[in-house]
Amino acid sequence: MEKSTKVLIAVGSAVVLGSVLGILFAPDKGTATRKKIKDASDKLADNIRDRIQKGKDEIESIREGIKHSIESINEKVEDYI
Repeated sequence: MEKSTKVLIAVGSAVVLGSVLGILFAPDKGTATRKKIKDASDKLADNIRDRIQKGKDEIESIREGIKHSIESINEKVEDYI
């Protein structure tokens, strides 16, 4: 894993942890606190799903590029045979 990815994960985790701790220690009713925690966790889950999808899309794009390059190389080799 790249260093920048590790840093982003650490920063994201710190933000989430800070948010949860802030919500827990805020003087609010239990139901409101649980709703805030649920909303924050839903937002985090959506963010993770988006990042996973972007990663999948990027991997697919790279795979297609490699496939195209291999096909191009095979065509050039066949021209010489």
